[in-house]
Amino acid sequence: MPVITISKVLNNNVVIADHSDYGEVVLIGKGIGFNRRQKEVLDATSVEKLFVLKNEKIQTNYIKLLPYLEDDLQRVIISAIELIKSRTDASLNEHIHVALTDHLMTTVARVSQGLEIRNPFLIETKTMYPREYDLAKEVMNLFKVECNIHLPEGEAGFIALHIHSAITNKDLSEVNQHSQLMTKLVQLVEEQLKMVIDKQSIDYMRLVRHLRFVIERVKVGEKVEEPEKITSLLKEEYPLCYNLSWKLIKVIQQALKKPVFDAEAVYITMHLQRLQKKIK
Repeated sequence: MPVITISKVLNNNVVIADHSDYGEVVLIGKGIGFNRRQKEVLDATSVEKLFVLKNEKIQTNYIKLLPYLEDDLQRVIISAIELIKSRTDASLNEHIHVALTDHLMTTVARVSQGLEIRNPFLIETKTMYPREYDLAKEVMNLFKVECNIHLPEGEAGFIALHIHSAITNKDLSEVNQHSQLMTKLVQLVEEQLKMVIDKQSIDYMRLVRHLRFVIERVKVGEKVEEPEKITSLLKEEYPLCYNLSWKLIKVIQQALKKPVFDAEAVYITMHLQRLQKKIK
């Protein structure tokens, strides 16, 4: 049996402890910290949740957040992170404990004050990261069932970005940048083609997902082969779409500060042409 010794009591339900197997851990359990003292040995059966946060800075920031969380909210956020872990194959970056907890605390506070929460990047986020979006909806349902807290629709997009950030080990600011960039690209397509794209259509989904992979390739400098015969054909047959593809590429280059290979213009043109054909 492991030996668990209390290092610090944060509140009645949360303590920091030394674990004989894992080192310093965060322990959560109903009444686990009530009337407890430093260096007191804990019975492992009183522990409901155990977090091993290896990154010292993340652990420090997480510990700072916990005293500000009401018991019910604390439990549902922890359950949400466990749900995300159970639904994903990859191991999550530890920063999700701090980033998502902090985000959900702020969101719940704003909802309780009746403040509006809008997400201008919701549709693009949903299309770019469908798996993360579906999981975010599950998290929102957990809040409804466990705490009777009804989070607004736009919140699914924000939670999805946190999930994607943790799964891919990408900084949240980078994930946010990609989502905002996608919205800008779609708006440019609509302006240039003089159309309003049906955001539920398969062509829209294909375009957004293709642009997402372009962004990801550009980030890592991955090259795609250029089919020369198709390039000259597209340039002649579909000049509007071909020129638009280069405008999109310039926006991507400017945002990411990285070069985009010429071949990307060919594949973007094909997606744009498919869209344009639908409105003729």
